Amino acid sequence: MAVLELPDWTALAPALILAGTALVLFLLDSINPRSTNRSLLAGTAVVGSLASLAVAVWYTAAGVGATGIENHGVIDIMGGQFIVDQLALYFMIIIAVVTALVTVASYDYLRDHTYQAEYYSLVVLAATGMSTMAASNSLVTIFIALELTSLPSYALVAILKDNRGSVEAGLKYFLIGALSSAIFVYGVSLVYGATGSLQLEAIADGLGGAGEMGGLLGLGILMLIGGIAFKTASVPFHFWAPEAYEGAPAPISAFLSSASKAAGFVLAFRVFATAFPLEATTAIIGVDWTLAFVILAIVTMTVGNFAAATQENVKRMLAYSSIGHAGYVLIGLAALSADGGELVMGAAMMHLLVYGFMNTGAFLFVGLAEYWGVGRTFEDYNGLSEQAPFACAAMAVFMFSLAGIPLFGGFWSKYLLYTATIDAAADNAILLVLAAALVVNSALSLYYYSRLVKALWIEDPVTDRDQLAKPTGLYAAIIAAAVITVLILPAFGPIADAATEAAAAIIV
Repeated sequence: MAVLELPDWTALAPALILAGTALVLFLLDSINPRSTNRSLLAGTAVVGSLASLAVAVWYTAAGVGATGIENHGVIDIMGGQFIVDQLALYFMIIIAVVTALVTVASYDYLRDHTYQAEYYSLVVLAATGMSTMAASNSLVTIFIALELTSLPSYALVAILKDNRGSVEAGLKYFLIGALSSAIFVYGVSLVYGATGSLQLEAIADGLGGAGEMGGLLGLGILMLIGGIAFKTASVPFHFWAPEAYEGAPAPISAFLSSASKAAGFVLAFRVFATAFPLEATTAIIGVDWTLAFVILAIVTMTVGNFAAATQENVKRMLAYSSIGHAGYVLIGLAALSADGGELVMGAAMMHLLVYGFMNTGAFLFVGLAEYWGVGRTFEDYNGLSEQAPFACAAMAVFMFSLAGIPLFGGFWSKYLLYTATIDAAADNAILLVLAAALVVNSALSLYYYSRLVKALWIEDPVTDRDQLAKPTGLYAAIIAAAVITVLILPAFGPIADAATEAAAAIIV
């Protein structure tokens, strides 16, 4: 059956497939609650995430959500509560890829874990919320998708019940998450009070009638920014990230730092580009809201990178590193007030795609080290390349790509983000500060990324180690992520076009 003959609701198939996969996992668990059939449970989760990825890629290739193509345009569902466009499909692809890598790696990581079915169900449910968030077009459906993402995430961080650090991290994550959800939903109520609407396009249309509600609207926008800052682990709502990532199972740290971050940014891109047009919003509240993102971007990338440079714990270093990368992506929102803002947002989206591979792979390598019983500090990683050269080579690829070294995908995405920001600075000089901050922080990040590579490849082992196992799932996920991080470079042309077109469609 051709795409054109499908009913409109099937445009949400990537998210619906994930939801169906979670239900299948629940069913398997209910039939045999004590099942430890890792192959069946992990295989079901992997097949579901790959099916979601395949459908999202198919829809993208078929032109679903593309503007200006006859019979293949943007699809509204439930009266515009959901919208499937290029932006939604682009982020559904990122989320499905990360979910597939994480579920493959979890096959070995959770080999002795009691709650196998619950674990995979929660991962796929969280991915369902993230995928749904990408297509949400109303503050109500956005909040529901946000909670569908958050609630399983809290449980996943604390799923190592015999590990005090995991339980403590889950509790801290839950408490800060509850606070941020309250802030976000209160911001939603203020925006509704000022505009009388919850659907994003209707909010934009209602700005003209906001009249004297400028203060109310401005406070509501500020609270929405706070809620989004939590989801993207941006300063000052970043405190949960190092604790949660360190205490959680390493595959979950990879999942939250990559897929969850991507979901938070697609929420930010859609809400602020669609619901709050700059000219109309500035006329009412008297302030250009992009200034908030300029400050957030600079502070977030600086705090994240400087904190990462002081860490001795590898997992915490990667956690603070992910905060720094959130600052880079925030440039996409900070540049919306300038001509060429869609190019900057498109470059930020490209960075998120590459980041999904290189950051997920880096955390999965930490998971492999935990599988081997290696300690958590840089010193504990000394000399690992002698016994695991392929895995350590993959980790070197991730580190150099995250730092922005040429020949890797991370360099090209940062380069495009930098050049797009410089071009947009012709219309807004403050963007030059953002471009400079990007360069300085990338240079700083090379210090702590290369420090880990040095430990793996140059330093001598502190203690003698037994022969290291080669778990199939973890190795497969790590090597796949490393190969794509390198091979994605020649494919940047089509990726850049897709990201830029998606950004331009929502900005216009």
